[in-house]
Amino acid sequence: MNHGNKKNNLSRTASHRKALLMNLGCQLITYKRITTTLAKAKALRMYIEPIITKTKATSSKEVIMHNHRIVFSYLNDKAAVKELFTVVAPKVAARPGGYTRIIKLGARVGDNAEIAMIELVDFNEIYGKGITTAAEPAKKTRRAGGGKKKGEVGATDATEPTDEKAEA
Repeated sequence: MNHGNKKNNLSRTASHRKALLMNLGCQLITYKRITTTLAKAKALRMYIEPIITKTKATSSKEVIMHNHRIVFSYLNDKAAVKELFTVVAPKVAARPGGYTRIIKLGARVGDNAEIAMIELVDFNEIYGKGITTAAEPAKKTRRAGGGKKKGEVGATDATEPTDEKAEA
């Protein structure tokens, strides 16, 4: 029976699964976006999100060093750990969780496996641009029966004397 087991075994032994998730995690951190099967993407999300959370704790030098060692034990790649602590951690510092996004891409041609793209949320330029350019004012539309035209306003001002001109 499979009671109480939340993780997907991916039809692999424990050592094979650990190596697979380690390699996928390093690639995700390095390239910020990878394409894999949907089951592997969901398993990777459960593997990588606690690792990214460990990079945010920066209270003391001992804690930082300890977290470096813990993250290195999960990834076994110095370049990926350095990228994670120097590039990824400052961007996700304000985010309370949910560092990854999974987008389904359809079925693979060869074996009809569900393909998905997993990416780091804060490194997506497409969605990020829409948020940063929200400061532009919205275009105004003209409605039928809208106000006076500029020519009419100028003509009425020139023909009708105002009270200030009458007093002067």
